[in-house]
Amino acid sequence: MKDLDTIASEVDREAQVYFDQLDPVEFANHTKVLNAFNEARVSSYHLRETTGYGYDDDGRDTMELVFARVFGAEKALVRGQIVSGTHAIALCLFGILRPGDRLLAVQGKPYDTLDKIIGKHAPAEGSLTQMGVTYRELALLPDGEIDWPGLDNELKQPVKMVMLQRSCGYSLRPSLDMPCLRKLCQFIKKRRPETIIFVDNCYGELVEATEPLENGADIIAGSLIKNPGGGLAPTGGYVAGREKLVDMSANRLTAPGIGADVGPSMGWLRMFYQGLYLAPHLVMEALRGAIWGALFFRRLGFEVYPAPSAVRTDIIQAVVLGTAPRLEAFCRGVQAASPVDSHVVPIPASIPGYGHPVIMAAGTFVQGASLEFTADAPLREPYAAYFQGGLSLYYTKIGLKRAVEEIRRCGGESD
Repeated sequence: MKDLDTIASEVDREAQVYFDQLDPVEFANHTKVLNAFNEARVSSYHLRETTGYGYDDDGRDTMELVFARVFGAEKALVRGQIVSGTHAIALCLFGILRPGDRLLAVQGKPYDTLDKIIGKHAPAEGSLTQMGVTYRELALLPDGEIDWPGLDNELKQPVKMVMLQRSCGYSLRPSLDMPCLRKLCQFIKKRRPETIIFVDNCYGELVEATEPLENGADIIAGSLIKNPGGGLAPTGGYVAGREKLVDMSANRLTAPGIGADVGPSMGWLRMFYQGLYLAPHLVMEALRGAIWGALFFRRLGFEVYPAPSAVRTDIIQAVVLGTAPRLEAFCRGVQAASPVDSHVVPIPASIPGYGHPVIMAAGTFVQGASLEFTADAPLREPYAAYFQGGLSLYYTKIGLKRAVEEIRRCGGESD
């Protein structure tokens, strides 16, 4: 059995050509973020906190102006009161859709946590289907491509919203890169100009040189404890896009007539600003870790998705481990290499919003912060581990080597 340090050294040399391809994107996104800060005239005054209703919170409003400029939006809603990416997505869905509207997903099954929001299997209490929204789901073709004839057929009748998901979620399908998203938006708008295109942008922010709104989408949503929080945001989420749609989402966060005018920034603002400023570099560190991990595990005989050479549009890397014991061992190794709770042993458990027991390794400073370096997966075939994040390439390497050591202890490498 080959020494892991030897394999890691070989991977270091192989990975460099892929790392070099990330540099222009990182520079472009650093420039875009810095320009947004400068144009918004961010000052030390904006870093102060507010409490209570949060009326006239100039720091919060300027933060939202910066986000709007970074993501190419007319308006943005950036709040610590948004507790997760799923919450941000729900604001868009419930804020915009009305009884009788039709919602269409075109990449197969959305992320697991949306099942009950949609009411996919049954009209769950408070779900979209219970409220009278019709949901349709278009499966991907066997090769992972969009079913273009099927989409054309679906668009022959009115569709209020098409929902796109940038990341692969808990699946081995291709993630949605910007050229494909642009093609989708053009295809949809040509047939149904009035259809709203919503993108779940989680895990994808600042991975490519452009964002979904710059490629034809109408509204996007995501979490601040993923990419745009830069490893510093302690909570929060965002919605960005066309002004009217963001206002409708804000009404869902608070109440009609109040919308985005309230919501104190508490002590979050400095971390929101600084996290976004650092995000272009830290997102690229996470991508370097994902590419390095793909090369590393491929050399050990495992299937990896995406392939090391694939164009990246999110920070997620999947490794097909094949058995539950290997999957659990992988997560134990990642947890053991974490800065927080390294002594804790992750075990599978039922988690709200998921249909299978899920195992999560997340020894993070911010609970569940995906950009810091985490791994998680549902316990179901093909027993693939999904890891993401990594504030430092070196920490990611250490964590992945520990994961392999645990796998070897529980029964070796791939079959």
